[in-house]
Amino acid sequence: MREIDLHVHTTASDGTCTPAEVAALAQKIGLKAIAITDHDTESGYFEAAEAGEKLGIEVVPGIEISTKYGVAVHILGYFIDPQSPELRPVLDWVINDRNDRNRKMAELMAAYGLPFDYDEMRARFGESIGRPHFARMLYELGLAESVNDAFQRYVEKGQKYYLPRTIIPIEMAVETICRSGGVAVLAHPFQYKKDDKELRELIEHCMAHGLRGMECRYSGYDAQQVAYLEGLAEEYGLLKTGGSDFHGANKPTISLGVGKGELDVPYAWLERLKAAADK
Repeated sequence: MREIDLHVHTTASDGTCTPAEVAALAQKIGLKAIAITDHDTESGYFEAAEAGEKLGIEVVPGIEISTKYGVAVHILGYFIDPQSPELRPVLDWVINDRNDRNRKMAELMAAYGLPFDYDEMRARFGESIGRPHFARMLYELGLAESVNDAFQRYVEKGQKYYLPRTIIPIEMAVETICRSGGVAVLAHPFQYKKDDKELRELIEHCMAHGLRGMECRYSGYDAQQVAYLEGLAEEYGLLKTGGSDFHGANKPTISLGVGKGELDVPYAWLERLKAAADK
């Protein structure tokens, strides 16, 4: 039985469901708990938690921070204190840098004659704009067959309208999550295309700065991949987590709780995560 989903995005970042809608969907499909892990912001948690309390859905405060370790690597944080004085300055810097990049992307597209105005985009999509929002508008303009097609053809790294961000070091992300009372977890390890030796080096480097878990079950991972990651987690004494990386319509092939149909994350994993956060 699918019980929990610990990797969920909302309109507070680049998802298309509001936090309250995500909580309602979780209740509809029979989940016990979800974690709101929006990119570089904790703001979606509060609305989701309020809705979850009414619906009988446990909502975990979380975040997903973009970092750099040779390549872009994402670190999940669970049970962070959203009001932590350690967290806010780091997130404000990340958000300001992202907003500056996004404004320049909108100006670049406007220079090519496309009707992109950054302030209008924020009025439509909210304060947290990301490349998926640009892709959605490019799709709506008829320049791509789908949002995913627009993302890959226009705003993915190396494409016409892509501009880079200044990404914080992985050490800073892990340490910030820890200082904010949270549990730091390595997200979707296979995304980084590392071999066994390289992945172990990444894990060991992050553990030296406070990493305590790894996402072992994730949308699209087959049984062999899951077994490998769970074995690594046990070897290193890391907590196991799992989640769909649900984004609503921005990732239409991924469903809450089940990912691409194969995801099954037990509630016992969340209980161990809670115990670690309480220590």
